[in-house]
Amino acid sequence: MARKSALINVMEGAARKAARKLIRDFNEVEKLQVSKKGPADFVSNADTSAEKTIREELARARPNYGFRLEEGGEIEAKDGSHYWVIDPLDGTTNFLHGIPHFAISIGLVEGNNIIAGVILDPVKDELFWAAKGEGAFMNDFRLRVSGRSSMAESLFATGIPFLGKPGHELFLKEANEVMAVSAGIRRMGAASLDLAYVAAGRYDGYWERGLSSWDLAAGVILVREAGGLVSQINGGEKILEEGDVLATNANVNSQLSEILRKARRNN
Repeated sequence: MARKSALINVMEGAARKAARKLIRDFNEVEKLQVSKKGPADFVSNADTSAEKTIREELARARPNYGFRLEEGGEIEAKDGSHYWVIDPLDGTTNFLHGIPHFAISIGLVEGNNIIAGVILDPVKDELFWAAKGEGAFMNDFRLRVSGRSSMAESLFATGIPFLGKPGHELFLKEANEVMAVSAGIRRMGAASLDLAYVAAGRYDGYWERGLSSWDLAAGVILVREAGGLVSQINGGEKILEEGDVLATNANVNSQLSEILRKARRNN
């Protein structure tokens, strides 16, 4: 059985406490779809409530750490270096439509380094967790990225730009190039879980642009601790700052990178 550190236990406890109310709220969404009251405010309230719960739990356990929050902005770290990076509801659109694929994501950075991450899928009761130098796990099982090396056998995940987001034309070119040589592409709508699935070997790779640090922090360390490679799509290292990511196993990394470069050159 995997042994969690005190830090991971604190993160898991905060995520699970917030998840209990999220699940109750999720079970109300279907009723809201047919009511006069629009569901958007309800989901926003669920998001904010979950974030408040997580923040309170983590602040109690580590009072000198700061926060980078999707809803609440940045709260300065008293110790000057440690920040919790939190997405209390990754997959909001899925949640809104009653699709049971969403997660709570909590990352911890020290300076510019991601040192721990927890991603909880409350519907499936899958807790993905990792700490720097200690490996990556799902519940009690050690995670390793897949060993596939053939693009024809590989399955990839991505995010599709939606209304108001740039990059539609580039995405279509990238998707066409990847689909032509792979076993397929999935677009599931929760970046943290896409990264967790790469760490678990369910996907062989994942790429996306236009993300925020709270979408990425926990997933990045999961993939790295599971033996995968994570960078920006152009190979850079400013993943949290720039908000684009390429995460793969080591075997298909260069192949997928070249396909995406080809699409960008032809855009």
